[in-house]
Amino acid sequence: MTSPAPLSERIVELSDPADPRVADYTSLTDVSLRRKLEPERGLYLAESSKVLRRALDAGHRPRSFFMAEKWLDGLRDVLEAYDVPVYVGADEVLEQITGFHLHRGAMAAMHRPEPLPLESVLASTRRVAILEDIVDHTNVGAIFRSAAALDVDAVLVTPRCADPLYRRAVRVSMGTVFQVPWVRVEHWTADLQRVKDAGFLTAALALSDDAVTVDALAAEAPEKLALILGTEGQGLGAATLHHADRHVIIPMSHGVDSLNVAAASAVAFWETRPR
Repeated sequence: MTSPAPLSERIVELSDPADPRVADYTSLTDVSLRRKLEPERGLYLAESSKVLRRALDAGHRPRSFFMAEKWLDGLRDVLEAYDVPVYVGADEVLEQITGFHLHRGAMAAMHRPEPLPLESVLASTRRVAILEDIVDHTNVGAIFRSAAALDVDAVLVTPRCADPLYRRAVRVSMGTVFQVPWVRVEHWTADLQRVKDAGFLTAALALSDDAVTVDALAAEAPEKLALILGTEGQGLGAATLHHADRHVIIPMSHGVDSLNVAAASAVAFWETRPR
């Protein structure tokens, strides 16, 4: 294995916001464009020094780094270890490229990891969260953070669910999307049967007449449990509710009937964690 070229030879000073070499970092505030562009290019963006380091610690490979000069020293160990370009520019140039002020430090364009096979993920897990059509990146990131903290072994996301590797989801998760294995299932709700066939009790968080409380579910002490979460507005689909083994509610007071899905996930993960 060859050693990386000296850092001084890989630093690229940016002066032109239209420089084609930094195409990975352009128009970051255009959510619709970036949602399409990043998977097509096989990349995602890690924003902030802490998130960037967590991505690298997880074994993900950088395509390039992007930052103001003042961040070079704090990341020198990382920058010297990877033989990729380091794009550096004045704040105003970087802002013209990205569309916003980089106040969180460095960014890195990362190669997306290879998708994980569903069967192998299910075979090695006891607690799984399934996110059905949750399109808000903030909620997805927050759910991953709770999953990492509360012993959820893996996350499955449905075809219409927001990308866990989108910049905002990664940032809100504080990089825990790199720690929790996840799979985007291709055939929902048919893949729910594959989860059940792997030995999981499937529990849908939903307001229904036959729902049990989350503490009652925990008392069943299922060896393998998959918790299914949907959006507050639409909730879970009819097919999902039909095929789930249990419907589950979180008991609440003062006439409140639901929580934000990220908050609800944390409660459910804690209550049903493996004992």
